Formats: sequence, structure tokens, C-alpha cells
Amino acid sequence: MTISLRNRRAGAAAAATALALASLAALAGTATPASASGRATTTGPATAAATTASAPESAAALKPASPAVSASPASGDPAVPSALTLPRPTGPYATGRDTLFLTDHERTDPWVPAAGARRLLVSLHYPARPGSGGDPSPYMPEAEARLMLAQRGLDDPKWPGLVAATRTFSRTDARPAPGRFPLVLLSPGFGTPRATLTGLAEELASRGYVVATADHPYESTGTELPDGRILTCAACDEVAAQPDDAGRRKVLAAVSTGRAADFSFLLDRLTGPRPAWRHARTIDARRVGMAGHSIGGNAAASTMAADRRVDAGVNMDGTFFDPVGARGLDRRPFLMLGTDPGHAPGTGDTSWDEGWARLDGFKRWLTVRDSGHFTFTDTPAIGEQLGIVDPGAPLSAARSTTITRAYVTAFFDRGLRGRPARLLDGPTPAHPEVLFQRP
Repeated sequence: MTISLRNRRAGAAAAATALALASLAALAGTATPASASGRATTTGPATAAATTASAPESAAALKPASPAVSASPASGDPAVPSALTLPRPTGPYATGRDTLFLTDHERTDPWVPAAGARRLLVSLHYPARPGSGGDPSPYMPEAEARLMLAQRGLDDPKWPGLVAATRTFSRTDARPAPGRFPLVLLSPGFGTPRATLTGLAEELASRGYVVATADHPYESTGTELPDGRILTCAACDEVAAQPDDAGRRKVLAAVSTGRAADFSFLLDRLTGPRPAWRHARTIDARRVGMAGHSIGGNAAASTMAADRRVDAGVNMDGTFFDPVGARGLDRRPFLMLGTDPGHAPGTGDTSWDEGWARLDGFKRWLTVRDSGHFTFTDTPAIGEQLGIVDPGAPLSAARSTTITRAYVTAFFDRGLRGRPARLLDGPTPAHPEVLFQRP
């Protein structure tokens, strides 16, 4: 069954978000919408409604949320699952999860100054003692799921509840495992909630990392505050208001550098003299890495450029709207992990060629065959369970999960723990989809 845009009553905020994301396609020189996995697809003439609803850039640049290609049978069909689950973490540790709501009183929110001080919602995943803690932690609020799915053109009324209730493997109130662990910061894509990086966060925590994943207010389709208020994507409105590509790129560069300021503040609150997190003693502040998806990947480089405390970074399929500086990153390691051919050398996103030339430490440029923009998030696992199919990005959810976990973990094991990482030495038969680029 091909998804049709049955219900576009998501409200003015969702319409503005879709318009902003649609305008990003022009930055890559294409107006083709992307699939649920983010792979740009070739389409025929589209209606105005479909164009508005199917917004992101192609694989050559930033690609936030996007509509699915096809989906499971209509609601009520036995094939529709009664419950969804993330892939189980593979590391030796059980995992716990806490949530922090932080306010940076020294900064005004850049997108809605009238809102006052900049605020952050942060999920903290950490190695935990086996058998401790309460129920599995929630995946995301239903209101956030509804807004995210509506922007992607997925209007089945049962799906927001299903997605929100996705089973995770981290326990609330779990006691931390003994020891001190490296810290990894995670930043989601533009217009995308932090929950979509939960699978990667749980995997890293199960392998002995503390992981802090931040929602950046007004940069997502929806962020639910502790008091129940929902913040929608004012930054998307700002992108849509720009008269040309140069203006849009300038705003997106500001998104990346603004996130760098968010994460410097978060590091202060996690590792400073009066930490905001009750288990902050488990963090080894001498070993900090950062990874991000889409614009969050650009933010990893921006944060490293602004804050020397971040020792290693990963960009998962994100355009460098804020370019890597001419002086590089002080010889700190950096991994670029993207779609193929969308992020292969000499293709549409020249910011990767430019960034690669400026990176001055240990570096790897990997692309993944048959992948899509959202391959590196929870989207394939959740979408596959819902029956969503994308012929343009045929890499299975299992392979998407395995590849992302393997290479990101290997990179941080090498960069933060000094462990050998043979997986990063070159191609391997275990992962034939992964191509090592050496421009």
C-alpha cells in the first residue's frame, strides 16, 4: 500500500516545518523527496501538498524527516504489529537511563528570544548494575511521535502510540555500574527528536560509555517539556523565510554552531564542580567524544572546534554547513560515515571533500552501499516493524544497526580508550557494504 497524504491537519507549526524542510532540497540542486530511510528517490510530478509534506534535501546535503515510500496494510490488518522494539544492545553491561532538563541562564534562545534562557532536554544512558532499576525507560512522548510522523506524511492514527511505546532496554532508576566511563555526546538531525538515536545510545552504554543525547529546543518537529508544553521547529521557520540558498546555508551553519554552545554548556553541567546529574561521578571527563546525525554530525565538528574537551568526533551523513576550519581539529580523530553514493568523494556534497582535506588527525571516510540518510538512526528498525519499505535504500534494518554500531563503537574505542580497532584498517568480508574512501 502506497502512503497517501490522507490528513494534513497537523497544524500551522507542522506546515511551516514541512515548508522549511522542502526548501532545503534546493540547496542540493534537487526537489526530489526522500524516503522513510532518507534515500533520495526519483519521482514524477508531485502535487503541491505532496511537495510541502515531503521535505528534505537529497543525500548530497541535510536531510531531515521525510515521507515513506510504502507501508503495511491498512489499520486493523493482522500484519500491523501490536508492539515495537529497538534492537537489543550487544555489550556486557546492563543500561540505565536518566533525563535532565537544564537551563543555560547565560544564553537567550537563538530561535525564540521571547522564550528566555536556552533550555536543553538530555537523555543520559549509562552502564548499570544487572537487575537494578525499574521499568524499561520510555522511548518518546506520544505528542512528539505524532508530530514527527505527521511531518513525514505518516498519518495512521495508531502509529504515534506504537512508536512512542517502542520497547527500549534501559531501566529507569538503575544503579550505575562501578567505575568511571568515557562520555559520548549525541546530537540528532535537524527537525528530528533525540529519541531517534536511542538504539545507538543504548549500544554505547552497554559497551561502557556514558551517553548524553540532547534535544535542541525549536530545532525539532516537537519537543515536550516536563510541564507538557510542546516546542515546535522555529528554526525550520527561519530556514523557510530565507530568500535564497546562501541565506538557508547561513541559518543551518548557525544551527550547528549553536549546538556547539549547547554541548559546551552541557559538558560544564556534567563535569563541572557542581554537576547536574546524580551519577556524574561515573564520567571520566578526560575522555569525551561526540557523534551526530545529519546536522548533528556537523555539530560534532563545530563542538570540537569550539571546545577542546571533546577528543573525537563522528559525522553520520551530515553536510558541513559550518565548515571544518582551515587549521583542522588540533589533530583529534574524526570519522565521516555516510551514504553511498551520496557522500562518496566528488559527489553532490562537496563539503565532505573540503572537510576531509582539512581534518588533520586520524580520520576515516566510510560510505555504506544501499543505505539512506536515516540508516544511522532508529528509523530502519522501527519502520521495518511497521512494514515501511523503501526500494531506494534496500539495506535491512539488521544490517543498518550492525554497521552503525560496529563502526561508531570501534572509532570511540580507538579514540577514547586507545584500543586497537582493526575494523577501521580497511574493508572486511563481515561488512561488504562499507566502502573505505581514500580521495
